Amino acid sequence: MVAVKYEFIKQCKQTGARLGRVHTPHGIIDTPTFMPVGTQATVKTMSPEELKAMDAHIILSNTYHLFLRPGHDIVKRAGGLHKFMNWDRPILTDSGGFQVFSLSEMRKITEEGVHFRSHLNGDKLFLSPEVAMEIQNALGSDIMMAFDECPPYPAEYDYVKKSTERTSRWAERCLAAHARTDDQALFGIVQGGMFADLRVQSAKDLTSMDFPGYAIGGLSVGEPKHLMYEMLECTVPHLPANKPRYLMGVGSPDALIEGAIRGIDMFDCVLPTRIARNGTTMTSNGRLVIRNAKYTDDFGPLDPNCNCYTCTNYSRAYIRHLLKADETFGIRLTTYHNLHFLLQLMKDVRQAIKDDCLLDFRNQFFAAYGLNDNEKGF
Repeated sequence: MVAVKYEFIKQCKQTGARLGRVHTPHGIIDTPTFMPVGTQATVKTMSPEELKAMDAHIILSNTYHLFLRPGHDIVKRAGGLHKFMNWDRPILTDSGGFQVFSLSEMRKITEEGVHFRSHLNGDKLFLSPEVAMEIQNALGSDIMMAFDECPPYPAEYDYVKKSTERTSRWAERCLAAHARTDDQALFGIVQGGMFADLRVQSAKDLTSMDFPGYAIGGLSVGEPKHLMYEMLECTVPHLPANKPRYLMGVGSPDALIEGAIRGIDMFDCVLPTRIARNGTTMTSNGRLVIRNAKYTDDFGPLDPNCNCYTCTNYSRAYIRHLLKADETFGIRLTTYHNLHFLLQLMKDVRQAIKDDCLLDFRNQFFAAYGLNDNEKGF
């Protein structure tokens, strides 16, 4: 029995983008999709009910952070992550590998795993493929990620080659240690840095192991956008057409559209919630920094073309006041809007694929958003 299955619906005639569904034990995910990030078993400032109201099909939680606190044993005793956080739709958990390499300054990588110190209190800890599987099996997510090493950017070819080969060996160990194949799907992660031949080899290595889905990791780590797209173009053709493809850590509107054009089904990123806390919002006319003084007496919505809870009920002036006064409700309103904006964007992308006009949609969106090249970010 396979826990997660991909259903292909159609491919856009203009592009390689595809419309599909991912079937999971906790529901169906329409793809291409964006996954809000609930790092510590919560999407910052949002309730599960609010996420459902904006039609989030799936959210992501983080193995590393839940391992540190409250501990996967606590989550397991609570009945699993779904019950613990009161979310009855699909959940994806990452492996914790990226956080080990990005948050811990003191770490030692060995073939067995990674020795590191907690960023919270300095405790000595250890993560390996087997430990990552144990944690994620206890969390009970619908989709688990294999434990991998994410090379930094830039990095030398020889280092990335050795790292990528180790990731493949770790993937085999993850498969062997995965104890709940009937109700949890384990995705492999393609690495290879910014080297096309290593990306292709990694994809071939992982697909030979027959994972139920594949992620592309190690991108959106500081490289130029055009290089990320080049790596997608050399990697995606080597991934099975009958399984989900997930681009990790990508959430700017331009990259979501460009990723979908290149055949990606799933995306996640902390970007919409992180910038919302700083007063930056995404609108149909581009980025809007609501803290700016010019919005002091602007009584219009954040985005006149948006029908989200925030834009329907509150003005720019009010939201700016809340943020300047350090009121949490202001952050909740900007967060709600940004998440709704990206989820609606993916609905529009799905409709454009259905209508065979995704390139036309991209060009119109970029023009309105103020994106005239691939390097302007969100």
